[in-house]
Amino acid sequence: MGEGAMVGFGGKQAWLAVAGDDPAAVLEALGLRDLGPVPWREGIDLAHLTDDRVAVTPPLPGARDTSWVLATGRWLLSPSTHVDVIGLSAALGTEVQLFATHRVTELHRWQRASEGELIRAFGYVGQTGEVTSWHGEPGPAERDAGLPAELDEDTVVLVGEKDVLRVADAWSIDPTTLTGRPAPGPLRLGAPD
Repeated sequence: MGEGAMVGFGGKQAWLAVAGDDPAAVLEALGLRDLGPVPWREGIDLAHLTDDRVAVTPPLPGARDTSWVLATGRWLLSPSTHVDVIGLSAALGTEVQLFATHRVTELHRWQRASEGELIRAFGYVGQTGEVTSWHGEPGPAERDAGLPAELDEDTVVLVGEKDVLRVADAWSIDPTTLTGRPAPGPLRLGAPD
C-alpha cells in the first residue's frame, strides 16, 4: 500500500466521527497533545497497538454529503478514558458519534449527539447478552441491524461487529472501507497529556 493511500480500521477498536473539517479542533476538544502528522499506516498501527495514541484523519466525505473527521485509538476504548459525546458535541458545535466494537468480548456500542443533545445511544455486551445502554429511538440503520423499535425485559438483542459498521456507514463513515483509497492528507497523531 502506497504512502498516499488510506488505511481502514474498525475491528477491536473505538472511533469518533465528528461532522466538520477541523482535525486540530477534535484533538483539542479531546484534551490531546498534537504530535503532528504521520503516514496512515504508521498512525493506524500506533492507534491500534498502543493505549495512549489517537489517530485523527483529515476531513473525509461521508453520509449526508457531510465531511467527517475520524479519531481512532485504543485509548478511546480504555475503561479509564471517559469520552463525553454530549460534551464534545456541545464544545465543537456539531454532531459527534462514538462507535466501539471488540469481537472477543462482543462489546458493541454507538452514541450520537448533536450540539450538546444526546440523540441516540446503544450498548451491548454479547458475553452476557446484556444491553448496557439504550437512549432514543432506533433509526433505519439500527432496525436493519436487527434492533427492535423498543426495548423491554423480554427482548433478545444480537448485535455484531458488522452491525456497528453498518450503523457507522449510515450515520457517517464505515472506516473499514477506507483501505486503498487516495488519502486527502496525512493523519495527525494525538496523545493524552
